[in-house]
Amino acid sequence: MTISATFSRRAFMAMMLGTTAACATTVPMSNPEVPAPMAFTDGYGPVFDSRYNLPSIPPEYTQGINRRMSGVYLGEAPANSIDVDPYAKFLYHVKGDGTAVRYPIGVGRAGKAFSGNGIIQVKKKWPGWTPTANMLRTEPEIYGPFRKGIPGGLRSPLGAAALYLYRNGRDTYYRIHGTNALESIGNSGSAGCIRMFNQDIIHLYNAVETGVKVHVRNEAESLRVDPENYLRGVELPAKQIDPDEIYGAEALANDHPPDFDAVDPNAPMDTSEVPL
Repeated sequence: MTISATFSRRAFMAMMLGTTAACATTVPMSNPEVPAPMAFTDGYGPVFDSRYNLPSIPPEYTQGINRRMSGVYLGEAPANSIDVDPYAKFLYHVKGDGTAVRYPIGVGRAGKAFSGNGIIQVKKKWPGWTPTANMLRTEPEIYGPFRKGIPGGLRSPLGAAALYLYRNGRDTYYRIHGTNALESIGNSGSAGCIRMFNQDIIHLYNAVETGVKVHVRNEAESLRVDPENYLRGVELPAKQIDPDEIYGAEALANDHPPDFDAVDPNAPMDTSEVPL
């Protein structure tokens, strides 16, 4: 579910301070053996995708404006496009009727190295990841242990899906992708492109097709269009990942390749009659 509002900058921000509704079922206290379900902001509950059971996003990560919303679009990108503001930490899916869905994002250093226009030429669900030659050259202590790559699945830093940005027919290596690093959404990190909650990248992935145009605001554009949210968030320190968390026996045992045809076993059964 996406909350509807008007993107009127200051008024919009003030209004949204009180719109974080959490959804959870109350478990009777008389049955202590039943674990209490985790509360979550509407739209960020558990998701079944490609045979993975993704947990809900704890509500502390989706407070205030740091959540998916829809409303009137006041930016400068054309209809039926994606508008990314790496300084305000928002991504807009601009619709043809003058509205947009706004998603919170996390931005790595590479996310601010690209600005201007491009096109989503490739979409992938649960993509694998391999550090680029530039990553290995500039930060070998961080990326060297992962030079052989990480297959698509729960261990991949690209999360549930990725949109691959091209310019003039060439891959820019700029990605809009999911993440398990929940604390990075709404903030800046030392590495990575544009990160989204897995629930949000799944929502966006299903809403756009290849060929959609993307505009990434530069600093001057961010200041002009959305000065209230300019430099929203904080700068997070580099996070060193233990290779055993990716390649160790336990990590391998707890992961499996995605199954894109998997059906949620807990989904309601379709009992409608099929005509002969």
